[in-house]
Amino acid sequence: MRASTPPLGNLPPRGTPAAEADVSPSAAAGRAALGGRKAVLITGASSGIGAEVASRLSAGGRWELLLSGRDEGRLGEVAARTAGTALPMDLASQQGCRSLAEAALAHSGRVDALVAAAGFGWAGAYTDMTPAVVNRLVSVNVCAVLHLVNLLLPQMVSRGSGRLVLIGSVAGRLGVRGEAAYAATKGALIPFAESLRYELQGTGVRLCLVLPGPVDTPFFDRRDAPYTRSWPRPLPAGRVAAAVEDALTGDRDEITVPRWLGFPARLQGMAPHVFRRLAMRFG
Repeated sequence: MRASTPPLGNLPPRGTPAAEADVSPSAAAGRAALGGRKAVLITGASSGIGAEVASRLSAGGRWELLLSGRDEGRLGEVAARTAGTALPMDLASQQGCRSLAEAALAHSGRVDALVAAAGFGWAGAYTDMTPAVVNRLVSVNVCAVLHLVNLLLPQMVSRGSGRLVLIGSVAGRLGVRGEAAYAATKGALIPFAESLRYELQGTGVRLCLVLPGPVDTPFFDRRDAPYTRSWPRPLPAGRVAAAVEDALTGDRDEITVPRWLGFPARLQGMAPHVFRRLAMRFG
């Protein structure tokens, strides 16, 4: 995060306060319109967890909602319901991430918080996966998160404040039968978050990783494989949204939803052989 790093597209140079380096003439007006609110960019906001987060944050009136998703129709409905701004974008490419960051900064002049909720799933034998599916999983679940954080974090650090909330998965902590690639992509966020926290000490920017278990959303329909396990049962997306709100306002580094799913992770760490035997039998 050196000040000498070249600018990324139309984004302010790294180390330059967004207040002094707007990306468009409309940014000053956008900042004025925020009043006392903070701007939060929510990806994956057209449905599922992202949409629930938008609904929950809209209720308090504390946040200016910048909402991104691929489905323009559904995203528009969520934006209308939450008084948010729709910024439709496909995050499977680096250029899509750059365009979203530029659009968010151009609209509001700053992004005070990022909720990275966009995600892509696939279930089945790994030998049945095509390279195209593998690439999209990695692009959306891993690369998009890293790119957006890379684009938005320098302005947060230069201001001395900001929030990063990354939506991982318990699958990334434990591994799940039939979801090897998906678990790998979500697992990649765990060391990324842990490592980045060390860099953020003393900067005023906080990072929280939210690890949900299975969630009752259209996620399973879109991956063309319904959730069939008898345990654990999918929880409402609203519970994850509540955890995200806690992550945005509290000081926790990691939140597992529901909390009891943290126990299998502890068992895996303390007694991996026992955990694997149980997982083979019941997983």
